[in-house]
Amino acid sequence: MITKNFQTFFDYGHSKVRAGVLNKNNENEAFYDESEFFIDQLNLELKIEKIITSFEKKTNEYIDNINLMIDSPKMLSVSISLYKKLDGSQLKQTNIQFLVQEAKQQILKYYINYNIAHIIINNYKIDGIDYSYLPDEIKCNFISLDILFICLPTELVLSLKNIFSKYNILVNEIICSSYAKSINYKDNLNLTGYVSFIDIGFDRTSIISYFDDKIISLDILPIGGNHITKDISKILEIDLKKSEQLKRNFDQNLKLSNDEDGTLDTLQKIIFARIEEILELCAKSIESKSYSVDKFKLVLTGEGSKILDNQHKDKISFSNDINFLEETLEDICQSGFKFIKGINKQEVVVVPKKQLKQGFFEKLFHFFN
Repeated sequence: MITKNFQTFFDYGHSKVRAGVLNKNNENEAFYDESEFFIDQLNLELKIEKIITSFEKKTNEYIDNINLMIDSPKMLSVSISLYKKLDGSQLKQTNIQFLVQEAKQQILKYYINYNIAHIIINNYKIDGIDYSYLPDEIKCNFISLDILFICLPTELVLSLKNIFSKYNILVNEIICSSYAKSINYKDNLNLTGYVSFIDIGFDRTSIISYFDDKIISLDILPIGGNHITKDISKILEIDLKKSEQLKRNFDQNLKLSNDEDGTLDTLQKIIFARIEEILELCAKSIESKSYSVDKFKLVLTGEGSKILDNQHKDKISFSNDINFLEETLEDICQSGFKFIKGINKQEVVVVPKKQLKQGFFEKLFHFFN
């Protein structure tokens, strides 16, 4: 069997496909590629094939498996709390397995059109005391788990798997892209306390909130950068293609043009108005979880946020301070790579069955199979 040196990550977005191959033994050796911006999905397979061919030439390795990063406006998170009474005996792995399996079965029963991407144990309450992680060798009479499921539409997952199967490529891991990115950026920036990452995509905005290393919530708004494009098209009475170009070149146009007819001023008002609306909706989402948005450090990321930067933050009418993080193609792919390498301790992880030495969570997921 040929040992492969590279891991491949594809980040599927509704308007762009990004990908990277990273050497597992040498993090400095990596190759990245992305498709051009697109609105329709008609030539998606050709775009993916082009990237695959490019990578195979650069790495001199045949790609037969990938890790797939996905976001979707139909993505959802579901929180479940389950408990079990015990008899004062030592807490066993099987007790946790039982509760997680029961929670998973409820998700599969009531969300039949969704694929479970991540299972995160947010809290262990043991005899009334909260623990972030499962303590070793503890006796108890009562345990409850707070479990967060991040789910993606099954139809979308299967359609992408089918595309890669045409090139004899298997999908190893399904990763929620905005979730993996938020973990990477939080660690890179050494952010602690209350932090919310607002990731504006083409047709959705993800709000992922943390307290230190603990994920508090994940929410999805069905509104994104394409809504700004449509606003520009409608108000300036131009087609969507030209509207997208104006939006993407907004910052450069401000620097170069005298704008005698006031078009850029109107464009700025359109863009900022929609951004302000998105931010206000994000603030309401955070507050709906019974948290004050004033507690949170807000970080804005995503393709839809690239029309702005920290130079424009004072022009946006929003009650809270917000920081803009301009992510790169490398940042996105590295997020997937780091996620696979260093899974959050709170997460129940799918691992390869060929692995001989198993930890607790590895055994836990094999229990599901």
